[in-house]
Amino acid sequence: MARFIDLALSAVMLAGLYATMAYGLGLIYGVLRVVNLAHGGVIMGGAYLGWVLFTRWGIDPYLALPVVVAANFGLGVVMYRLLVRHLPRGPAGGPASLLLLFGTWLVLRNVAYLLFTGNDQAIRTSYSTTSLAVLGTHVSVNRLAVLVIALVIPVLLQLLLTRTYTGRAIRAVAQNADSCTLVGVDVERIYALTFGIGTALAGAAGLLSATIFSFNPGFGSGELLKSFVVVVLGGMGSVLGTGAAALVLAVVEVFAILILPSYLTSAVGFVMLVLVLVLRPGGLFGQRVLG
Repeated sequence: MARFIDLALSAVMLAGLYATMAYGLGLIYGVLRVVNLAHGGVIMGGAYLGWVLFTRWGIDPYLALPVVVAANFGLGVVMYRLLVRHLPRGPAGGPASLLLLFGTWLVLRNVAYLLFTGNDQAIRTSYSTTSLAVLGTHVSVNRLAVLVIALVIPVLLQLLLTRTYTGRAIRAVAQNADSCTLVGVDVERIYALTFGIGTALAGAAGLLSATIFSFNPGFGSGELLKSFVVVVLGGMGSVLGTGAAALVLAVVEVFAILILPSYLTSAVGFVMLVLVLVLRPGGLFGQRVLG
């Protein structure tokens, strides 16, 4: 029983991290119809930014979260203004966006190699080894903190999308950008804001990951794949579906260790992805537009 509780808690906390990584990717695709392959590089950049703030200025990683979010929001807006906005719209822009953003990811990774070398780094605070007793097992304080933040982020994102004028404009542009232009919505501004928000979420996920796992300039590739799996499982553009899909993926991966060797558990998610694409292309929870 204790083993089951331990695995269940691990799955819930891992789901929070997966969901945080995937929200930005899903938001950008849901509005701009662009698969952001630079997502992994931004996750890596968020990890390094949090590490620099902690090691050089002594800022606690969780207190540094607003700084990392703001910096990555600015990066996302700049990336959109300088790169993404010049891509052709429609089907013709698909291959171009993949190549452009994949190239951006390579640039970010090589800049990290130049600045930080290829050595593994980690954010280790005075409480990194502290744990709390939960349901008869011990859980790391860092994992609990990541879970709490991961629960707050979708609530704030949902409130932004449903309770603010900007959020309603984002949802309207996601459904029909041409009609929004006719009623006076600045579509280019909404695209820039959306790309900035999605990039900010990826940076936040990178910082949260760095408090639990070690990282290097190659960090982010596996996280990009996990994010893509979660977004597809949840239904492209569905915020709530993304969170539910993250939980499904985490539970399957964690409990797969009971019947599979540890080196095969990471492949379980990709098997699920193939099955969903074949049997239910709209995702497990249906394809929605930021719902």
